Amino acid sequence: MDDARASASPFAVDEGRNGAVDDGESAATAAESVSTSAAVSMSAASASRLLGQAGFGGTDESIAEVQRLGASGWIEAELAMPQSWRRYYWLEERGYRTAQYRFNASPFARCAWRKLVRAPDVLRQRTTLALSEIFVINPTMLAGAGGFKHFAGAAYLDLLDEHAFGNFRDLLGAVTRSLQMGVYLSMRGSRRDDGTGRAPDENFARELLQLFTIGLYELNPDGSPKRQGTGFVESYDQDDVTELARVFTGWDVERRALYVATRNNDTSHWRRPMRHFSEYHDNDAKRFLGNGEIPAGMSGEAELDRALDIIFEHPNVGPFISRQLIQRLVTSNPSGAYVQRVAAAFDRDPETDRRGELAAVLRAILLDPEARDDEEAANSQVFGKIREPMIRFVQWARTFRAHDPNHKWELYPFDDSSTQLGQSPLRSPSVFNFFRPGYVPPNSDLASLNTPDRSVPLVAPELQIVDETSIAGYANFMVRAIRGGLEGRLTTYYTREAAIARDPEALVARLDLLFTGSQLRAGTRSAIVETIDSMRNDSAEARLNRVRAAIILIMTSPDYLVQR
Repeated sequence: MDDARASASPFAVDEGRNGAVDDGESAATAAESVSTSAAVSMSAASASRLLGQAGFGGTDESIAEVQRLGASGWIEAELAMPQSWRRYYWLEERGYRTAQYRFNASPFARCAWRKLVRAPDVLRQRTTLALSEIFVINPTMLAGAGGFKHFAGAAYLDLLDEHAFGNFRDLLGAVTRSLQMGVYLSMRGSRRDDGTGRAPDENFARELLQLFTIGLYELNPDGSPKRQGTGFVESYDQDDVTELARVFTGWDVERRALYVATRNNDTSHWRRPMRHFSEYHDNDAKRFLGNGEIPAGMSGEAELDRALDIIFEHPNVGPFISRQLIQRLVTSNPSGAYVQRVAAAFDRDPETDRRGELAAVLRAILLDPEARDDEEAANSQVFGKIREPMIRFVQWARTFRAHDPNHKWELYPFDDSSTQLGQSPLRSPSVFNFFRPGYVPPNSDLASLNTPDRSVPLVAPELQIVDETSIAGYANFMVRAIRGGLEGRLTTYYTREAAIARDPEALVARLDLLFTGSQLRAGTRSAIVETIDSMRNDSAEARLNRVRAAIILIMTSPDYLVQR
């Protein structure tokens, strides 16, 4: 993709009146290029539900667009949409590349939240967020490399953006060579054993296998672990990690260039892949993952590509990655058949006949019968997922066209679970993400369903960051946001809702459609309507208070917090 500043400038996608994005018509323009002949009739509720899985919830306009194009047509329009403005350039053009920001990473949150809230390519942004929770880094933990950690985070998310609809192997190569990952998992500067007792760093090699590609155990095509007696078959061992670590020796950033960049407040090294320095590389033959062989004498660049090719072809990669993406977008507990269908799309895209096409994986995830069956999802005991706090916040902001009229976006990491969301983009406390994909809440009803005959335990990953403190912290934070736009940092519009606030039934029905896809249970809806009906409606401010109360009551209800 062209990386020229002219095409990537954030000012080509700036806010206009009432928070509208001036080039927001790009979504409709892309959609016009997709034939509507295959579009199927969709209810507004079904359209909103798709937007909750593939984006950050629906608006009147986006719901109508999905209804017009059908699920498949809308997805194709999103896949055809080019990557929107880059966070890196927004920081640069806003003046955050000066000495005063060298050791101040706070501007990263501004560009991260702004893009999640305002960018028109919603499927790409939701996919990028999901990928950032698999290929985890945390910019605040990037020691050295010249500072300017906000540019490091921005460039890394831009990289994930660029590859979100591309090939997984290309994404794997870009992440591996990125300076951000090199610093975060200490691959940067790893050197061959030179006889002094120095051993190659194994950190990246281990997490590449465990977290980014194949996982701990051999998998069946449906994502269930292969059994051997009473246990599971391990997919790799310590010898594999040791051998693979030798492959990743010799990668670093050029020291002189980094010195010059630091003196000149240059941040471009965060956008460039690491270089290979052959004098620090282990050139001997290597063998890992069974038949994976690398002969002696290959260049470091060729060895890295050969190693990634071997890992990419491992049969675990399809079900391992597919299951995690299903969990991030649709449901925590996909059936084995669902995982197998998506993994089959990973193994071979029927349109290109290629392995690892993420566009094909997204189509398979979002169009699968399990994802699109509204009635079965509503009645299932285990279908669905807890909405992540940062996704809830972004949904509120997008639904009500939040923007900053001053274009500064002075938002911060909302990491404090006692008073805020307890979650922000790229702020995971470790490489294991905010929560584990296999987390089972102890002593819970869900845990009691995990009988010994289950091949894959029922899980609820996001509940790992939920407790009494975080529940209250989230509610109080959203009250602040809904009532005052976070001390006036955001402007939102409740005009359409205020116009019907005299009618609590109509108001709650509208918000139910936008936030849950009309999935509030009858008892929940009745309780909210009764509460709103008890509030005054004799002034514009009173009616606005009705709207605010209805929003917070829905956004703190279990029917909303569990995405179905």
